[in-house]
Amino acid sequence: MKLAENWTDYKVLATGDGEKLEKWGNIILLRPDPQVIWHAKCDLSKAKGLDAHYKRESTGGGYWKYINIIPEEWIISWQNFKFSIKPMGFKHTGLFPEQAVNWADMTKLIKNAKREIKVLNLFAYTGGASVVCAKAGAKVTHVDASKGMVERAKENAKLNNIDSIRFIVDDCKKFIEREIRRGNKYDAIIMDPPSYGRGTSGETWKLEDNLFDFVSLCKEVLSDKPLFVLISSYTTGLQPGVLTNVLGLNFGYSNIDADEIGLPCEDGTILPCGARGLKYFSA
Repeated sequence: MKLAENWTDYKVLATGDGEKLEKWGNIILLRPDPQVIWHAKCDLSKAKGLDAHYKRESTGGGYWKYINIIPEEWIISWQNFKFSIKPMGFKHTGLFPEQAVNWADMTKLIKNAKREIKVLNLFAYTGGASVVCAKAGAKVTHVDASKGMVERAKENAKLNNIDSIRFIVDDCKKFIEREIRRGNKYDAIIMDPPSYGRGTSGETWKLEDNLFDFVSLCKEVLSDKPLFVLISSYTTGLQPGVLTNVLGLNFGYSNIDADEIGLPCEDGTILPCGARGLKYFSA
């Protein structure tokens, strides 16, 4: 498992009973996590300094219960980057800290390429990867179907004094199909597709059914001199070996790094946070 261990503004304090206790800057949050099937060493809802607790409802969804008054949003740092944090619906905060594993690898690949790299970031959320790749010198196109998430990505770009990212609000599959017709190419493709989704015209997306064909479609916009393709997945049960096969059957099995990613916890546990598959080509 690859661990995101180089955070200073973020840490997992404890885990147990289906929840994780996290410190985001000076704010402590307690959120559900389906991977945490073990018992906590103590009642995390009574943790010292807890500011807010995301409570699930029996009918689905949930809400934030605030113990203390906290800012509507605040800033945390990773290395020399800044990211906006905001408690949102469905327990999200606007950032996945474990992705720092991928940020570090992509930065190294882009810088070592010694040439301009065009990056396409699909299902790009609030733009952590877009910002990091742009800072490394890449020309980035950021695509997400949620206008709200793209606006938050623009905020993160502004926080880092980056104005070179091309932001697109669109269905990722439809965008790729249009790029194929336009003849546009990219040297690197990043994707963090959801487990399940529904398009604006009623189309359904199910990762197990659609991922392989989607990656095959993305091959059509990969340049003649590609650098890397990165797939992240938070779908429970989708093992790294699955991503190895998805990438290997599409791009060849050499130079694939597929593994779980996770976060170290102060209580001694390691929190699994999904899987990633990274296919890298010669620079």
